Amino acid sequence: MRVVITDYQYDNVDAERRLVEGAGFELLDYQVKTPGALIPLVKDADAIITQYADIDRQVIESLEHCKMIIKYGIGVNNIDCRAAGEKGIYVCNVPDYGVHEVSDQAVTMILCLGKKLEPLQEDLRRGKWGYGGIVPVKRFTECKAGLIGFGRIPQMVCRKLQAFGMEILVYDPFVDDAVIEAAGAVRASVEEICRNADFISVHCPLTEETRHMIGEKEFAMMKPECCIVNTARGGVVDEQALIGALNEGRIAGAGVDVFEEEPVSVYHPLLHMENVIATPHSAWYSETAITTLQRKAAEEVVNVLQGNEPMNCVNRQYFQ
Repeated sequence: MRVVITDYQYDNVDAERRLVEGAGFELLDYQVKTPGALIPLVKDADAIITQYADIDRQVIESLEHCKMIIKYGIGVNNIDCRAAGEKGIYVCNVPDYGVHEVSDQAVTMILCLGKKLEPLQEDLRRGKWGYGGIVPVKRFTECKAGLIGFGRIPQMVCRKLQAFGMEILVYDPFVDDAVIEAAGAVRASVEEICRNADFISVHCPLTEETRHMIGEKEFAMMKPECCIVNTARGGVVDEQALIGALNEGRIAGAGVDVFEEEPVSVYHPLLHMENVIATPHSAWYSETAITTLQRKAAEEVVNVLQGNEPMNCVNRQYFQ
């Protein structure tokens, strides 16, 4: 059986090769992301590992006997999950490789925005001594944080923010009340979070339903002192609406690790605002996270090609 890696950003794929070839399968690796160029490379693959390549319906329909497609990561918005399901192809992800890292970054951004460290540092560099330029700052024990989504990462964010004394509001229609209650959080609607939270952290996948779920309407509800953080997917937050809210002072700040178009242009407005912390889709990164991700992706491939059910399939609802 043949396994194809379409693209990757790591130094090498030695770990994947050891696992896949050690199980008796062939592994080919490329750096190809466009559908037209991918088709001749993957059409006879039994399994595909991908990172950023566009695995669209055209690519999927060309597959002759593929059993699975797995994403290096959590979000599978670059894979047509419906088209794969209709062909009986599993789409899998690695949901737990970077839980610590992403939750750390979300909390770090919230703390930096809450303490207004970026503008405070800029004032100091300009010779302004004191805190006058950042008034007011609210005590964290008096703050509410709203989490949009409540999977592995936001549940860890919840625990970390609670250590600072914050009250946690949660929106996730797919999570049972018992899970939210056990976490010491309170279920809320998106509107309730927007109206009441001092910090909002986005943690839901990008789907047809979640695209721009935080937009002009939602920003209009937020308090002027509210800050929003997005470490999930850029398209969940309407960037133009966010830019407008920041420019007009309708919200206080933002932490952005993901953008609607990546790589982001150096001229993007969010990169040039003192009340914005922007990073290049790197919240997931640590050396441990990389090695864990590569290993788990290869282990899932071997698991499925050996005739077992996948551990983390995300498209069963589309199987015919």
